[in-house]
Amino acid sequence: MRCEVVAIGTELLLGQITDTNSSWIGEQLALVGIDSFYQTKVGDNLARIIVTLRLALERSEAVICCGGLGPTQDDITREAIAAVMGVRLARDPVLAERIRAIFAARGRVMPENNLRQADVPEGAGPIKEMPGTAPGLICPVGAKVIYAVPGVPHEMRDMMLGTILPDLQRRAGVQAVIRSRVLRTWGQSESGLAELLAERIEALDRTPSATLAFQASGIEGIKVRITAKAADVATAEAILKEEEATVRAILGDCIFGIDSQTMESVVLDLLRARGLTLAVAESVTGGLVGARLTAVPGASDVLKGAIVSYASAVKFDLLGVPEGPVVTAEAAAAMAAGVRRRLGADVGLATTGVAGPAEQEGQPAGTVYLGLAYGAQSEARLVRLPGDRNRVRQYAVISLLDFLRQTLLAEA
Repeated sequence: MRCEVVAIGTELLLGQITDTNSSWIGEQLALVGIDSFYQTKVGDNLARIIVTLRLALERSEAVICCGGLGPTQDDITREAIAAVMGVRLARDPVLAERIRAIFAARGRVMPENNLRQADVPEGAGPIKEMPGTAPGLICPVGAKVIYAVPGVPHEMRDMMLGTILPDLQRRAGVQAVIRSRVLRTWGQSESGLAELLAERIEALDRTPSATLAFQASGIEGIKVRITAKAADVATAEAILKEEEATVRAILGDCIFGIDSQTMESVVLDLLRARGLTLAVAESVTGGLVGARLTAVPGASDVLKGAIVSYASAVKFDLLGVPEGPVVTAEAAAAMAAGVRRRLGADVGLATTGVAGPAEQEGQPAGTVYLGLAYGAQSEARLVRLPGDRNRVRQYAVISLLDFLRQTLLAEA
């Protein structure tokens, strides 16, 4: 079975809202073994929505229509679907009462135009999940089907997981499952990873049990996605486990995490497992390291604190950095030792450098020194980072945390 996704809303075309719904829906369709070859965006125009839905039904057996189910005049998805079905809209009294009850539970007076959300194309039925005031719809069109879901992400996801995906699998008679695992890497280019994995990819092409694909993710590194298709979840997971071990043997320590893990969560886990505390001194990154670490739940049992020593005088007076140039390896190492001492931590990290756009102290933009104080040693590493000011600073954060990760792994 093929299922197409149609996202409705002029704001999507104007770039005012990023269409994350379609990408999430596409991912979920793949996970349950439903093919999806097209995703389309269309504005709030009745004629164009009708044309788009008819074209989608020509190409696919099912269509998921996302957005345009609100109470305002530009919410016309219901009208478009009714036109495609060749039927009228009829007000569903049960849905109308549910909408009234939602407003009453919130202690609010319901505007009468909200009852438009209870209008259903004749022959269609509501989706049982209804976390908001916009009911989802299951709309048969001959042997095919249109599903209509709200554009509010959590409402859409409840309907997808609770009703639409199981219904699609039932209609398709799908027995196979598709599962993926993402290996997160840092320190290798996409072409470098492809070269390292070339023989393995060729082997999988000859005897397909899994597939490998690459996804560049900017400051989060490069992801290697392993995908397996099997008759059941257990078999798919076993394939993923075996292939992950093979890829890890090839790529080694440039893999820092899997799936939703981040560099900061991995580093915090490593420190926690060793009973170590951390302090950070930031110049070029201006607090970004501390912000990313503290965004991880439970960071407080590892992170002592962070000092944004942006001005040279703060480096000298607060961290004990020797007076002189501050975009140097010596300054970075001294900053790391100074913040560890000041905050009483086991490990000190530091960044100093030039984010740009102009050079500083004779150093070009993108020059960053990473400092690490751990055990009896204080050391620094020079990295040359690409991009504009923001990307240099973000790349510096993950490079610094990877410096610590590699150091901790090396002593294991």
